[in-house]
Amino acid sequence: MNRSSKRFRFWTAALLVVSMSVLEVGPAAAGLAPSRVSGTTSITSVRDADMVMAQRVLENKVVAQKLRDYGVTSADAQVRLASMSDQDVHTLASASKGLPSGGDGTGAIIGVLVVVILVIVVLRLMNRQVVVR
Repeated sequence: MNRSSKRFRFWTAALLVVSMSVLEVGPAAAGLAPSRVSGTTSITSVRDADMVMAQRVLENKVVAQKLRDYGVTSADAQVRLASMSDQDVHTLASASKGLPSGGDGTGAIIGVLVVVILVIVVLRLMNRQVVVR
């Protein structure tokens, strides 16, 4: 080995040791983020929860159409809902637990159709034959 090669290796090793000691990064710490109120919910009591459930039922297209058939506007229904007693609101919310919230089920049907179409496309890409009888 010649002298310049030894000197080059020495300074390379010295530079490596200095850079590793200067650039030492502390260990990463992880933990759970503290929970906080997001400000988007206003449910503080049982009545508030029942009111939210009853309002979601009023958003249902079938319920809204039935109310219109009886001559009740959605604004009138909201006013009547706000003036109901706690027991009446709870009874209404309990009776409406089986109804879908706000929609009429078209989202679920569209989701099923998208999945079926994706399965057919994947089968066609795999050169499989799709036969509907």
